[in-house]
Amino acid sequence: MQDVVLIEKVDTEAELDRLAGHYRSAGGAGVKLLNRLGGSAESLLDQLPEPVRSGLTDATEHALWAAMHAAEGTRRAVPDQKPWVNTAITTAMGAAGGLGGMTTALVELPATTAMLLRSIQGAAAREGFDPAAENVKFDCIRVLSAAGPMSEDDGSDLGFYSVRLTLTGPAMQKLIAMVAPRLSVVLGQKLAAQSVPLLGALAGGGTNYVYTRYYQQVARVHFGLRRLAIDADIPHPELVQRLSQRMLH
Repeated sequence: MQDVVLIEKVDTEAELDRLAGHYRSAGGAGVKLLNRLGGSAESLLDQLPEPVRSGLTDATEHALWAAMHAAEGTRRAVPDQKPWVNTAITTAMGAAGGLGGMTTALVELPATTAMLLRSIQGAAAREGFDPAAENVKFDCIRVLSAAGPMSEDDGSDLGFYSVRLTLTGPAMQKLIAMVAPRLSVVLGQKLAAQSVPLLGALAGGGTNYVYTRYYQQVARVHFGLRRLAIDADIPHPELVQRLSQRMLH
């Protein structure tokens, strides 16, 4: 019996090490480069026209609703793709969106949001969860509440993994309303980077590449923790705490 317990402990520790690696990878070289090129979030958002800035949260909330319905629809028609395929598609979309500056970038934004959500759903499916289940839908949206690629992150955002909401009728509406303000900052940074025609194509493709890779890695951590909690029969908050300790060392 002791040998069985020991093996389970080693497997749990190894899985936590793997998930910590994914979390560190989410903030890898591409994110650091984007931070150096783009400057602070505030300076980027200041570059946006006032009407765009003032309407960004509402636009993000609408984009999230549209993305959720679009992602559900495409899952029925197109199977999940490998992470690199998702990244390639969103990179091409970002480049196309940046060709015409702000005008085309605004048109491309909902489509990119849908692709980000679809890639997060793919991460959930790879861990054995059904993206059509209500609680999994919740978690997919919640992944987008993680600090964006252009935010300084010391691992403190791991706290969002342990947040739980009651699955009531209007709960998804409340969740999207909670996530939209934070995600609007992330998407605002992307819009600002794409705001210069032609040059915006390079910026749009680059930011979409980094953003997609970031959220896919964060999703792997999120759903990997959920799977580990089930397989190892360890409370989810305890696993979050143990992963957080790894990120601080």
